[in-house]
Amino acid sequence: MSRDARLRSKWLYSAPWNTTVPPHYENIVTLWCQFRDSELVHPFIITRMRAKSTFLFIPFLKIIAHTIKGVSILICIFPFAKDQTKKRHIRHWSIHLLTIFHLKHRVINAELLPKGGGYLIAANHISWIDIASIQSFLPCRFVAKSEVADWPVFGWMAEQIGTVFIRRESKRHGKEIANQLETLLPNEPICIFPEGTSTAGDRVLPFRPNLFESAAQSQVQTFPMTIRYVDQDNQYSDATAFIGEMTLIDSIIKMLRTKSITVELIFGPSPATDLDRKALAQYCEEQVRSQIK
Repeated sequence: MSRDARLRSKWLYSAPWNTTVPPHYENIVTLWCQFRDSELVHPFIITRMRAKSTFLFIPFLKIIAHTIKGVSILICIFPFAKDQTKKRHIRHWSIHLLTIFHLKHRVINAELLPKGGGYLIAANHISWIDIASIQSFLPCRFVAKSEVADWPVFGWMAEQIGTVFIRRESKRHGKEIANQLETLLPNEPICIFPEGTSTAGDRVLPFRPNLFESAAQSQVQTFPMTIRYVDQDNQYSDATAFIGEMTLIDSIIKMLRTKSITVELIFGPSPATDLDRKALAQYCEEQVRSQIK
């Protein structure tokens, strides 16, 4: 029996309750096993952080504590909360995460977005912190690659806030996801990253039309959104770029060492709602590319 299996057995069947395991308790055990073995709390990483400097070590502990707080909210509050309460918690948690990294936030042309109802947001993708940058302004549902669901702790967290996972290599699954999004879109905003990967933020890759199928079919508004990270002189910064062979820890260290970074979310106008998916993808790609400096 593996160590995780022994831990599950001990916690689930030797715990001080009768025959019924409390809701989400097995999730807690699973998440603890994932968190214990994750990159964030590996002893080597902790030692590495302490060796770097107290300047890095303390914020790193704050990130761990903030992650535990997020998991606690998802387990203890979300199963019983209304949608507005969930969105408020997501927004506050995301704002706090940006604060830990000293990331400032600027939203441009927010007045273009509808006050209610559903619509699609198509954005370029630079870093894992993009999600929190968007959620700190607009808590919404995301479409992510299926591999994200397997990330320890964070994959589970993404699932709990309604992320839709897509297997990019499967056309059949892509069609199923398009049908699911077509049902969701009239009622809530959904954000996609149609480049299919992340870049350093200094360029825009071609937008994949298949992710626009649901918007074309449901004829909801589609808003291009450019994500930019700039320094104190309002110049492009690659401090947050999460690309190549970079690990999460490498990215965290790089971001913590960089000060005075501002994330800009720049919205563009929605085109006509009767465009097909290829025309929508081309329009959004051109709008986003025009804002990259």
